[in-house]
Amino acid sequence: MPKPVKSQWDFGELFSKEQIQKTLTVGELTAQIKRLLEKNFGEVQVGGEISNLKVQASGHIYFSLKDASAQLSCVLFRGELHVDRSLIEDGRKVVIRGQVTLYEPRGLYQLRVSGIELQGLGALQAAFEKLKLKLKNEGLFALERKRLLPRFLASIGMVTSPTGAAIRDVLHVMQRRNPVIQIVLAPCRVQGAGAADEVAAAIGLLNDYSARLVQRKLPGQLDCILITRGGGSLEDLWPFNEEVVARAIFNSALPVVSAVGHEVDFTIADFVADLRAATPSAAAEILTEGAFGASRAMDENQERLRRLAVQQLQRRLLAFEQTTERFQRVHPLRAIEARGQQLDDLLSSLSRSARTGLRQQRAAHQTLVERLTRSRPGMVLARRHQTLLGYVQRLMELVRSQLHIRSRALGSSIDALRFLGPEQVLSRGYSITMTESGAIVSDAKTLQKGGLITTRLKTGLVSSRVQRVEDH
Repeated sequence: MPKPVKSQWDFGELFSKEQIQKTLTVGELTAQIKRLLEKNFGEVQVGGEISNLKVQASGHIYFSLKDASAQLSCVLFRGELHVDRSLIEDGRKVVIRGQVTLYEPRGLYQLRVSGIELQGLGALQAAFEKLKLKLKNEGLFALERKRLLPRFLASIGMVTSPTGAAIRDVLHVMQRRNPVIQIVLAPCRVQGAGAADEVAAAIGLLNDYSARLVQRKLPGQLDCILITRGGGSLEDLWPFNEEVVARAIFNSALPVVSAVGHEVDFTIADFVADLRAATPSAAAEILTEGAFGASRAMDENQERLRRLAVQQLQRRLLAFEQTTERFQRVHPLRAIEARGQQLDDLLSSLSRSARTGLRQQRAAHQTLVERLTRSRPGMVLARRHQTLLGYVQRLMELVRSQLHIRSRALGSSIDALRFLGPEQVLSRGYSITMTESGAIVSDAKTLQKGGLITTRLKTGLVSSRVQRVEDH
């Protein structure tokens, strides 16, 4: 009710309180709508076709989800790391899971994406699980029926598309790791309607081919069969999830290796096969591991033998050098030279002693002469003369005695050296055997059968060739 007027400037309340409360700002109204949407709808699941796809530099992805009558804006924020972004493509039919919200700056309601999958994926997954359970109950997945592959494979049958990336990857790896392996290709389609029947027929064809070679006893029999193709969606890989392919693998007389899709892809063929490889390249590595590992082991053994031979040669050379040094130290000629040097030292010492004694006697004689000259030269001179003669005689006898002793010692040393010399050893019936290079043989293990050796006797040399070497 209007307020009573108190003055001409008091106009009262132009609008009632109810009218004032109903007036909202755009932001307030948008916020209320956003709360209502998020509260009433929460997380929903919507199917449709992707269009207007935009990937921003920030990492956020914007697109529309449409059908024949309407379209819905969608946003996938960069922080949603668990969402498979590879499924988002223009024109692809998908099922989006997310929360209905409102983007306030534009007043645009949108779906905040938290999950995505292809349309029809749920039905295919259910069919996959149903067939998997059926075949498992029949024993097609039993571990005891799986066969081991031969370590060294000579011939492999391959079931794949002749124009796909898988065959190029397999051939590239096998050419690098085992270029002599033989590959027999049974081409077939690996995607689309009828592909499963072609894969099963190719498996049977390779089995028949190998069986005919065995019957005719011809070379080239297959060691195993490789079923492979590159990655793709569940629909693309579906031929390998069909029962006809599983039965063909189970009935194959040859071991089967399955390498379908990427590492995260699993098919019914993987469970039935005798061996599953994560990728086509991994399958090629597994099938060539025997030959590749053997080649690598041979290279390592060759290098190891080379190192051992070098080490053995170095040890033998060191032992030979040490033996040569020891022989040089104990060689009779060295002993003779040492004794000769000692003899020279003794002769020099004897000569010095004789000269010293002679000088001393001369000095004494001179002293006596001088004393005689100063005193009475008579009888003193005669006595001194006799004494001098006695000294001279004793000195000469001493010199002769020392010379005789030294000569006898020298003769004994020469006789001992001559007795220890190799000529005396040879004269007693011994011999010295040498190799072609002149090295003295002291160990029979150093000789080789057929080698030429030379034997030195007391008189003459004998050359002979080794016929047998015995180690006692």
